[in-house]
Amino acid sequence: MSTNRNITIIGCGPAGSLLATLLAQRNYQVTVFEKRPDMRVENISAGRSINLALANRGITPLEAAGVISEIKPILTTMEGRMIHDLSGEQTLQKYGQQPHEVIYSVSRGELNKILMTKAESTGQVKLHFNSEISEVDFSNKQIQYTTDNKVEVHHYDILIGADGAASIVRSALKNHFENDADAIFKINKLDHGYKELTFQPFNNEFALEPHALHIWPRGEFMLIALPNEDKSFTVTLFLPETGVESFQSLTNEQAIEAFFAKYFPDTLALLPDLTNMFLQNPTGQLATVRCNRWHLDNDVLLIGDAAHAVVPFHGQGMNCAFEDCLELVRQLDENDQDWNKVTPQYCTARKPSTDAIADMALENYIEMRSSVTDKRFLLKKQLAFELEKKFPQYFIPRYSMVMFHHMPYAEAYRRGKIQQDILQQLTENIFDISSVDMKLAARLVLQRLS
Repeated sequence: MSTNRNITIIGCGPAGSLLATLLAQRNYQVTVFEKRPDMRVENISAGRSINLALANRGITPLEAAGVISEIKPILTTMEGRMIHDLSGEQTLQKYGQQPHEVIYSVSRGELNKILMTKAESTGQVKLHFNSEISEVDFSNKQIQYTTDNKVEVHHYDILIGADGAASIVRSALKNHFENDADAIFKINKLDHGYKELTFQPFNNEFALEPHALHIWPRGEFMLIALPNEDKSFTVTLFLPETGVESFQSLTNEQAIEAFFAKYFPDTLALLPDLTNMFLQNPTGQLATVRCNRWHLDNDVLLIGDAAHAVVPFHGQGMNCAFEDCLELVRQLDENDQDWNKVTPQYCTARKPSTDAIADMALENYIEMRSSVTDKRFLLKKQLAFELEKKFPQYFIPRYSMVMFHHMPYAEAYRRGKIQQDILQQLTENIFDISSVDMKLAARLVLQRLS
């Protein structure tokens, strides 16, 4: 197929902007529609969260787009989880054993701005802001959108929905497949929500250790803090929506102050405007999007959160979406730009892995809010690092496979289950790593992972 076909992308978030650049590099003409104003010229919210975690899977697509050098200056390195207990004690749990095994905190808005500008700089991408899609007409291959209070129509050759968890393109696909008994379009809402707060700089410096993701695990809920380039921290409370300790119960200043004094006392000095922030900032919802119809014929396609939004507890939503973009253009390169082959192959390649990271993200919430303080969990983590040292070709902790390697998420999930079984067997009735039977460990690793 000719490489000068026109591509229409709905959504100019990080994934849509990155994909526009990657397609333009392959000589496509790309038109992007975004319902919000241009954040480069108007001060608007960056979206669902202020900052994101960037890991290896996300860095590689940015390198492929030739934009990583512009992004590096806005990254803050995080080497591990800084665990805050109720007494105020802090303990760093490293993400990995090698110096390069770190993740990066990055401003969603600043990252998005760089990616938008990069896309436009190709000369083959046109961005339309304040353009809200009101209708997707697959039969006539056109979209209807509103801009400046006028309704306009745009015809597409290929339509890509990069419009997030509330995707209108996915909604149109759902309606199209409503009589297909095998079609799955589900939004599985988590019964926990989130609220964002801010730790301001203290004496023009970071109020906490900047090279860590800070966690206050409290069993059924948690507080986390990610460093920002301006030396502030974005703080997020994840909490049940209803119940005794929930957002439902925190509706007045007295309740909010008592809650933080009880569970997060060491943060009070960092949150002088706690109650105002808490009552003014919205409570966000958390959900997993699961669908099995990512494309229609060979000219409509979903990527990123539009196809498979995940909860944020593994820090992989953006990284996974960027990996989608790279896989799509890889398929284009390998199939001579033949979308008849590319579209179904892309979906087949990505679906098992996006299902896997959705499950792992949910599991990681329990780990972050509860397991990180459990002695059995810490023993297994210590042993996992030891087995990685002894058998680096075979045993890689699951977190490392997800964050620092490029094996498919589905393979990381499969191997992770085997490794968890091995760790469970080796630590049964053992309370110290020196008591582990390393001969048995070697046998199990080589038998089950080689």
